[in-house]
Amino acid sequence: MSGSLTSPDDAFFGSIREILAEARRKAATSVNFIMVEAYWRIGARIVEQEQKGEARAAYGKELIKELSRRLGDEFGRGFSMANLWNFRQFYLAYPDEEKLYTLRRELGWSHYRLIMRVEEPKARAYYLHEAAGQGWTSRQLERNIRSGWHQRLLKAPEAESEAAPLSPENIFKDPYILEFLNLPEDTKTHERDLESALIDKLQAFLLELGRGFSFVGRQFRISSETSHFYIDLVFYHYLLKCFVLIDLKIDKLAHQDIGQMDMYVRMFDDLKRGADDNPTLGIILCADKDQTIVRYSVLHGNEQLFAAKYLTILPSEAELARELEARHVLDIPTEGGEA
Repeated sequence: MSGSLTSPDDAFFGSIREILAEARRKAATSVNFIMVEAYWRIGARIVEQEQKGEARAAYGKELIKELSRRLGDEFGRGFSMANLWNFRQFYLAYPDEEKLYTLRRELGWSHYRLIMRVEEPKARAYYLHEAAGQGWTSRQLERNIRSGWHQRLLKAPEAESEAAPLSPENIFKDPYILEFLNLPEDTKTHERDLESALIDKLQAFLLELGRGFSFVGRQFRISSETSHFYIDLVFYHYLLKCFVLIDLKIDKLAHQDIGQMDMYVRMFDDLKRGADDNPTLGIILCADKDQTIVRYSVLHGNEQLFAAKYLTILPSEAELARELEARHVLDIPTEGGEA
């Protein structure tokens, strides 16, 4: 028998390597969650000890200060006063020990440190589920929390423990925030420039769109017997099992834009939709929109058409609140295309 390695040998060693690599990944995940659990228990003991003090605020401050000094002397860095206050807040966010073991083990302390600061329990549960399910890094999670991701969904889960069901309203958002394009806020952008910028930053755009989107093409041509039409961006949503067409508009939404997208969706369903695909969805992504046009156009009650604003800067909490208020100014339900 020859001593040289053959391709089956390579496959064999490759399979062993993958077993070890997977074991190391699982071990790292386990270690991370063991530390998360330890930080929760430290927070619980801090709160318990605080309750023994008469002047709780002052006592708590001195307690944290002394604990930080002692732990730092014995265990080194990582036990600053700020971190100990975080452990305390982590326990207060999840005071039930049974809930501790329902937390996602895929997430590390850097994720939980961000999630625990979200005040609304439903939003906190949503970010917990999505960060683990979509594999968000802590930086991506921070950006999505700051941009009000949960609030911008057309219809967020109603129950704290509920995962977002598979429907356009639970996946599509309004507004979309495209600060990663670094476009100047006060400079007019041509639609082709906006399209090019989105393609250049496609990975960031896919993250902003959310789970399930797969890029198909830009300036996608569909043709009738007499004419050619070009759709700005086409995606396939592998969870909704349908194509999603995006038309970019740098001006305020007009009724002509809605009619054009309605035609694109109908043509795409007729010419490109597969036998196993669900009906095509269309999103008009515009710089601004008139809610009167939204209400009295074919968008109203249409389950395949949506209109959403885009913002080129990350808004403050007050600015985002104004945007969300404007979205519901006419008390339009978020069902169908009434984003």
